[in-house]
Amino acid sequence: MSESSNVSSWFTLFRFGNSLTGFIGVIFGSLLALGEIPEGIFASITLLHGFSVWAFMCSWNALNDILDIEIDKLNQPNRPLPSGKISLQSAKVVTSVLMCFSLFSLVYAGFISSTIQDGFENWAPSILIWIIAIFLLSNYESSSNYSLKLKDRGLPGNIAISLSVGMVILFGAAGVFDLTQPRVISIFFIAFSYNLSREIVKDIEDMDGDKGRNTLAMRIGVEKARLFAWLILLLTLITLLAPFSLDIFPRNHLPLILPGLISLLLVKRKLAYSEDRNAQLMIKKSLQLTLLGFIISSLI
Repeated sequence: MSESSNVSSWFTLFRFGNSLTGFIGVIFGSLLALGEIPEGIFASITLLHGFSVWAFMCSWNALNDILDIEIDKLNQPNRPLPSGKISLQSAKVVTSVLMCFSLFSLVYAGFISSTIQDGFENWAPSILIWIIAIFLLSNYESSSNYSLKLKDRGLPGNIAISLSVGMVILFGAAGVFDLTQPRVISIFFIAFSYNLSREIVKDIEDMDGDKGRNTLAMRIGVEKARLFAWLILLLTLITLLAPFSLDIFPRNHLPLILPGLISLLLVKRKLAYSEDRNAQLMIKKSLQLTLLGFIISSLI
């Protein structure tokens, strides 16, 4: 195997693009909270939070593949682990190293916050967010008797993953000591609802290989699950418009999120024609376009 092919396999295992989105989400959270690009100590803490989330997401994505290796042999045999491009042992080692790096980045951010008056107290919610994320994801993946086994419970698992995605924004805001800023809370709900819909559609897409799970689609049927996902997207539409109607974001900035709104509406056609993969990719694209619009709104 060539060196470039091996690097590509690791990038695939970590879902590097998604993990990088987590890093950007942290910076976005701090930007929303401050209303400007963070500087000085806030910039250092924001970067460390970003690295913590990036490493956390890379390790979790790899762990997901490690635990799903038998399922992926059926659903996605070309992925790095089932195809043998990366050994299972190597994946476990690197996953552990990345999780340790995530924790180190968090601890170092806390140390920096302690160098200013009342800094650590104002930063401390970051610890709670990190712990909650660990709790949600470990109870999602773990099948031990002490776990909630959220992955096998369908909708509760979808909610856990979606909360974890939205918490990236909160983590960024907590790093600059302003967790409850209305702009931050607005984007948290937007990210949560977008991702909840996408997780449901992804479960529909993976039904054939999801043996032993009790996904929403398995419980209520594929068509009802698609309808439920679309209803959540309609709720997402409300969460997109609410910040402008409440003057949390300037109303004249509404055109900035139109590309996201339009792509969101296009998802209905994908679902109606049972194009589940295209639907979940369209939801992802809509979320990215929407967040881009809000980023531009926050900078101008």
